[in-house]
Amino acid sequence: MRRVSAKALSLASLMVAGSASFPATPTPADGDSHAFTEDFLIEGCTFSSSGRNSYFVLEPGHQLILDGTEGKEEIRVVITVLNDTEVISGVRTRVVEEYETIDGALAEVSRNFFALCKETGNMFYFGEDVDIYENGEVVGHAGAWRAGTDGALPGVFVPGSPMLGARYFQEVAPNVALDRAEVLRLDAVVDTPVAVFNRCLETEETTPLEPNARDTKIYAPGVGLIVDGSKILVGLTPR
Repeated sequence: MRRVSAKALSLASLMVAGSASFPATPTPADGDSHAFTEDFLIEGCTFSSSGRNSYFVLEPGHQLILDGTEGKEEIRVVITVLNDTEVISGVRTRVVEEYETIDGALAEVSRNFFALCKETGNMFYFGEDVDIYENGEVVGHAGAWRAGTDGALPGVFVPGSPMLGARYFQEVAPNVALDRAEVLRLDAVVDTPVAVFNRCLETEETTPLEPNARDTKIYAPGVGLIVDGSKILVGLTPR
């Protein structure tokens, strides 16, 4: 998924009204990392490569389109749950593709690997393959990681039962991807071009790899991501 950005949320429309076993998660070297959950007792999970929790849909064909601006650039991100699956660290995960364009030109394509823990409803993130483009050519793979490789472990992308103030790691790939989230609201109301969404989950994402970076994301019940920084939902293929 897109890395945590230092750009602030800019939305005038936002209104506040199979089982597997993994070793213990290493603690990243930053001062407050202890405050974020890092051990998810994943060995107790029975995983499914399809399904949903309250704020994340992992069902083939589900698609979200978000548009926004960063500086003078027009950004579009298309998120599609594919029919594809891939086994990561012994768990069959579902592939979720993110296709990003900047001013209409392809900038990044990532294949993200998710699986749902049936016991908790937690949506676990097992890594991503990343292709970064310039002038139509792949020029890098920054941010790519997979659980089980180079010390990387799964994180919780969206919890099954989020609690106000909860803090948790979403990615655990040392020196590559250490995004983490804090639950700020469970009752956000967001007016998008698609619909007005109520009872939304709002989180703030940070990373010890970039101490000054932060990003706001908002998830709507039964839909998924509807706000990502300055980008907002403009298209939805419901399931």
